[in-house]
Amino acid sequence: MGCCHYPAVKEGCDSAFTVDTSRITFGPGCLREVGDRARALGMKRVALFSDARVARLPHFEKVRQSLLAAGLDVVVFTDVHVEPTDASFQEAARFASESRPDGYVSLGGGSVIDTCKAANLYATHPADFLAYVNAPVGEGRAVPGPLKPHLACPTTSGTGSEVTGITIFDLLSLSAKTGIASPALRPTEALIDPDCTATLPGEVVAASGLDVLSHALESYTARPFVHRPAPARPSLRPMSQGANPWSDLGCREALRLMGLYLERGVKDARDTEAREQLMWAATLAGIAFGNAGVHAPHGMAYAVAGRVRDFRPSGYPQDEPLVPHGLAVIVNAPAVFRYTASANPERHLEAAGFLGADVRGAGSGDAGEVLAGRVVQLMRAVDVPNGLSGVGYTAEDVDALTEGAFPQQRLLQNAPREMTRPVLTQLFHQALRYW
Repeated sequence: MGCCHYPAVKEGCDSAFTVDTSRITFGPGCLREVGDRARALGMKRVALFSDARVARLPHFEKVRQSLLAAGLDVVVFTDVHVEPTDASFQEAARFASESRPDGYVSLGGGSVIDTCKAANLYATHPADFLAYVNAPVGEGRAVPGPLKPHLACPTTSGTGSEVTGITIFDLLSLSAKTGIASPALRPTEALIDPDCTATLPGEVVAASGLDVLSHALESYTARPFVHRPAPARPSLRPMSQGANPWSDLGCREALRLMGLYLERGVKDARDTEAREQLMWAATLAGIAFGNAGVHAPHGMAYAVAGRVRDFRPSGYPQDEPLVPHGLAVIVNAPAVFRYTASANPERHLEAAGFLGADVRGAGSGDAGEVLAGRVVQLMRAVDVPNGLSGVGYTAEDVDALTEGAFPQQRLLQNAPREMTRPVLTQLFHQALRYW
């Protein structure tokens, strides 16, 4: 792999990587294709998943009517929980089991798409809830076979869930997020219509956009795939393979687009160019991290979101406390990249440059500060909270946050430096405030 500028394969590690993604259709107005696409996949009885807010928007009726016009029977589930929980996943799975669809369409943000993935899984292959959940929180059991076809239609420019085999939820008993990861969960197709983002509040664009930014940064700086232990069989190669030449392509372009368009897309809903480019960046970063994996900022985020007390962000439902996923991730990111930069300073400097930082004259010892500084600059430009303190945490919460994050080994082991409990504690302290 020398031509790709990757290090030599470590003894006992993998020498190859695998590329997977959903089929993608991207472009303004492409939601009108959903009925024909669903019928082409052999669907006759479709479960249409959304949430209560999206169900009141014109996009929802456009999708429903497209399905009906294609001659399909449609059953609707709109009780998706924003930032879903194990309880809300199980409610959705009960709906799917009782309605017995032969295919699924999800229309919404990551919460909707993730809930649809979980419903499809548990209705198709029933099991105790923790059976498929990532170890060590759950059993980490392999999904035993294919799922029903799933057409994912994202309405936010952020999670990338429409092209990944990952579904994330709050495990209420742990007060932390965890997830299920399997290639079987990856939607069959994604219809990505940037027109859907025209109605998004700026606060939602900021949070989802910063999630995209961290997807790309984490995938680009992840442990190289040639440093990951080789699987017992090639078919067991994990989705989180580490940084690889394929994921690098998406990361570089996603970072460039985020540096150019994030602030514009947040500040002006009428800036259709910016919002379309943010949607494309989200797709590219989703494909990248779906094959490389993310690392510590996301692993730490699961504790940040799961232990929220009273933070209620503008632009989101106000009926309960919530740290939106993108905010839960980005409040950790500058601290993490200051720490991980020494593992590969060149990569961290390259990433900063793609984001628009001035890296002229910067040396390897400056890499962490240059990248963290550019992330902080973007955070301030789009008016997100100042670190963990901005979403309601204090130094007294750091030990609990550490204990919530440490079980996220699927993510933490993908980091380029070791993430022990003491390291996580140090990083959470450093993430309390940035300015």
